[in-house]
Parts: sequence; structure tokens; C-alpha cells
Amino acid sequence: MIDQIRKKVEDLREDLIAWRRDFHRHPEVAFQEKRTSRVLREYFEDLGLPVISLAGTGLRVDLLSGNQGPTVALRADMDALPIQEQGEKKDYISQNPGAGHCCGHDGHMAVMMGAAAVLNDMRSSLPGNIVFLFQPAEELPPGGAIDMVKEGAPEGVDAIFGQHFWQPLPTGKVGIVKGPMMAAADNFRILVRGQAGHGSMPHQTVDSILAASHLVVALQSVVSRNLDPLKPGVLSFGTIQGGTVYNIIPEEVHLTGTVRSFDPAVQRLAQTRLKDITHKTCESLGAEGTVEYELGYPPVVNPPEMVGFVEQMVERTLGRDRLVSIDPVMGGEDFAYYLQKIPGAFLFFGMGDGVAFPHHHPAFDMDEKALPQATLLMTVLALEFCSRAESL
Repeated sequence: MIDQIRKKVEDLREDLIAWRRDFHRHPEVAFQEKRTSRVLREYFEDLGLPVISLAGTGLRVDLLSGNQGPTVALRADMDALPIQEQGEKKDYISQNPGAGHCCGHDGHMAVMMGAAAVLNDMRSSLPGNIVFLFQPAEELPPGGAIDMVKEGAPEGVDAIFGQHFWQPLPTGKVGIVKGPMMAAADNFRILVRGQAGHGSMPHQTVDSILAASHLVVALQSVVSRNLDPLKPGVLSFGTIQGGTVYNIIPEEVHLTGTVRSFDPAVQRLAQTRLKDITHKTCESLGAEGTVEYELGYPPVVNPPEMVGFVEQMVERTLGRDRLVSIDPVMGGEDFAYYLQKIPGAFLFFGMGDGVAFPHHHPAFDMDEKALPQATLLMTVLALEFCSRAESL
């Protein structure tokens, strides 16, 4: 059976590349994936599959076999990044200014289209049902998954699988982690308010830039001195903005950043200490500090038994040597919301051969030889779960 699927997927190689490049030429950012959604809807309707809209531009597609058995979902994210793509020499560069598929979501959608084509050809013999979820806004917290879940995306689904093309891994290698694999991704905004004045007379001011500078340094102690060193955590600043001209001490400075963690206790402690240190550091310098803290995606936590199933399928479809050991990463993924509702697993699929630039770089691209390999794996995961669900 797997050899038959492998042949069907190989026959789709050029289609997979064409689908991926079409999405790449026409990227759309979070919750604006209108063309993307329309293209996907037309494709699945042409396959004769029912399509419903969720979360605005998101889609749920049901492949019903007519046979008794479990239902498994495969998920792909749809959105591009708000980034100006670089790489004018490639003929599929973004045609939408300020938007670019510089993460790999275009490939995720192509893989799902290929898996659907193969599984649809096998519809009458499928030992269960398949659901294809196309989700908007993975890149923009609070994300599209939470709305997909609220509107019924996981309804009737027994398990769900998702994959992310991963530039740090060689093409065709698969990495997966039992337990926490990706971090909770929180955001914070800090306003430091002082008293403005002339740069030549700082004694008549409350220097908001000085207070903000102390704050950036002081908050590094949250990770280095407050968190258990055996429990990972990250606190990073992304922006610091204040002032208009060289000789005026500004009244306000705005800072933003992120906190990443796997353990809810670490998350709570970091949030509490961030607020306490902000207030007291600013107060010590005569300024006022206020914090807005936004809980982001929860951590992606893979159940061990589902990871074991994925590893078995990787060995059967691609070979034992394709599995590589990886550490959890501090990136966030709203696939976590699905795993809070139903069992499943999230994996990284390598596409890094010859790829010089990392995810979210404006010149990011992918090794397209990974497309049929990932399609094969996701197709087999869905098919074999329907066959083996009772034993997992």
C-alpha cells in the first residue's frame, strides 16, 4: 500500500511545486487570506469534497469514505508574513508588496492538497474519514486556531497531525519531541513615563530613556536569577521607541518584547517578576512604569504515544535514518490549541538543503524536493491512523 501511495505522490511532484509557487507569488497576511481561501475552495470542490468556512478565511474539508472508522485531521496554516520579500531572480517572488511566504506555509498548503488528491482516489477503501483544516493567522497572536476550534474545526475528529517545514534540518529529515516541543509565546508592552525637558538640563527632567535603559538590563535578571535553571525560559525585547530629536529628553519611552516558556509555573513567575521589576526600577528613578502582558499561544505538547506512532510511520515511509533527535524550540505555534482538545502530534520536516536563509528572513526559500516526501508522510499518517487507532 505504501509503495502505491509513493507512486501516486511522485506523479504529483510537479503539481506540488506549482501549487506551492502559486501561493508564494500571491501571499496574504493574517485574516486576509481571501485569494488563498478561494483557490483552495475551488480545488476541493473540483475534487467533489464539501467545504465549509471557519474563522473568516479558514476552511474545513471533509473526505467521507462511507466506511466505519475513526476520523483524522490534517492541518495546514495559510498566512504569509508582513515582510517585503527579497530574491528578484526567482520567477515566483511575491507579487504583493509587504507580504511574503517567508516561513513555509505555502508548502504546507501544497502538501495538504497533494495528500487530499491521493486519499480522495482511495476514498471507497479508506478505513475511516479524513478532515483537512486550512487555518488563517498562525503568525499573528491570538492566532486563527483558537477561532477554528471555537467554530467546530475539531468536531468529530479523533486525532490531528500537523507539520512545519524546517530550515535547520536537512531535506527529508524529521524531528519530533515527546512532551513539550514548542513554547508558550507571550507578549508584553511597557510604557515608561518621565518628565520631558532640554537635554542640557537633565536635572529638570525625569529621564525616561535612562529609566528604560536600566529596565532593559534589570529584566534580564528574571531569567538569570529568578527562574529555575533547569526549567527553560526566555525574555527578550523586540522594540524600544522614544524621543524625537537629539536634544530633548522625551516624556515617554515604549518597549515591547516576548516571554517564552514550557512550564506554566515559569510563565506565571516571569509575568509577576516582569511587572514588579518594571514598577520598582522606574520608581527608583522617579519615573512611572506600566505593563500590559498578553498571554500568547500555549505550549505545543505532543503525547508520547502519538509521537511513537509518527516515528513508526517515518521509518516505514522514509527510513529509520530520516528520524533525528531534536531539542524543543522556543518558537510558538497555535497548533497547541488543537492538541488541547484532541490527541495528535506536531513534527518538523527538514527542507534545509541549499537554503541559506532562516525562517522569517526576507530571502527565505525552501528546497522543494521536500514537498513530495512530506506529502507521502502526511498521507500515510492519516491512512494508518484510521487503521490503527484502536491500538494507540
